Amino acid sequence: MRGSELSGRVAVVTGAAMGIGRASAEALAREGAAVVVADIDEEAGAATAAGLRGTGAEAIFVRTDVASMADMEAMAAAAVAAFGGIDILVNNAARAIGGVVDEIDEESWNTVITTNLSSVWRGMRVCVPEMRKRGKGAVVNMSSVQSLAGFKGWAAYAAAKGGINALTQQAAIDLAPHGIRVNAVAPGTIMTPLNERIFATHPDPQGLIASWNNAHPLGRFGEAPEVGEAVLFLASDRASFITGEILRVDGGLVVRGE
Repeated sequence: MRGSELSGRVAVVTGAAMGIGRASAEALAREGAAVVVADIDEEAGAATAAGLRGTGAEAIFVRTDVASMADMEAMAAAAVAAFGGIDILVNNAARAIGGVVDEIDEESWNTVITTNLSSVWRGMRVCVPEMRKRGKGAVVNMSSVQSLAGFKGWAAYAAAKGGINALTQQAAIDLAPHGIRVNAVAPGTIMTPLNERIFATHPDPQGLIASWNNAHPLGRFGEAPEVGEAVLFLASDRASFITGEILRVDGGLVVRGE
């Protein structure tokens, strides 16, 4: 069933071809937002946009490499050309490359930082000016519980996600006078294509899955739509007095403290 909570608003979602990004785009579209599906994967991104249109939503796909400022500028321009402006930005695109601090190579480090952290700044840099024109807006950045607790072997990823938290809080202060709220969602382990690839390359995938399940007090992985609902909440007027928040959607992983 389609709602109207976000009717008349335009949402840009990066990394929207699959996983959490797709679930976020679907949640926003379900409540009436016109959605710009931005992703580097042309086939999957176009399929996501087509799927949204199939539900009666307005949606376009824009091929976007979030590591490229030119691509991000083109993404914002496409949103304005298609729908007249931007009201909501979901910075979701990410790469997961493991490695401990004294072993990860510089190329991998730089790839993770530019894709996961610098892209969040790029997204705000190109979309926030359009929000200012409207006098309000909402930004939701995708962080991770790895920004809040240490997990062995993810130095660059944790650094990038921790940077997202700091940038989110700084942007919340900077943009509040313009009516723009900035928040982040910090998921625990979510069953997404990204994590499926991690499991597939692990020497003991079933053991890893079991250990990750057991790490969550709720005893299971999260599902992408559960994160999408958190994104929808923060993007909507239901969160009108919330800014600078890092919302954990982690099945109790962080509070367990193990």
